[in-house]
Amino acid sequence: MSAKYKYATVLEAIKQLRDAGFMVDFNIEGNFLSANSSKYHIDDFEIVEVYRYEGDSNPDEESTVYGVASKDGVKGILVTSYGMYIDDISGELLQKLSLK
Repeated sequence: MSAKYKYATVLEAIKQLRDAGFMVDFNIEGNFLSANSSKYHIDDFEIVEVYRYEGDSNPDEESTVYGVASKDGVKGILVTSYGMYIDDISGELLQKLSLK
């Protein structure tokens, strides 16, 4: 997995991922991603697309859009912002989401 800078905005990345079948919205819950009342442990999904954006004037405006595919076939999107979820996220999940 590597960061891609393919689209000009977060909204464009989301639209393209939706067009590619990433239809579910994932959320972070501790050591899990959740979607549609299901929880996915870090071993139950893969990050298949990553788009990172930084604000023009403020690094605090950084956000990352992830294309996520679960082992049970669910494809969705996770959007994170700078500093978001840091208190709630587990170290394992944070490591999986970190850009390499």
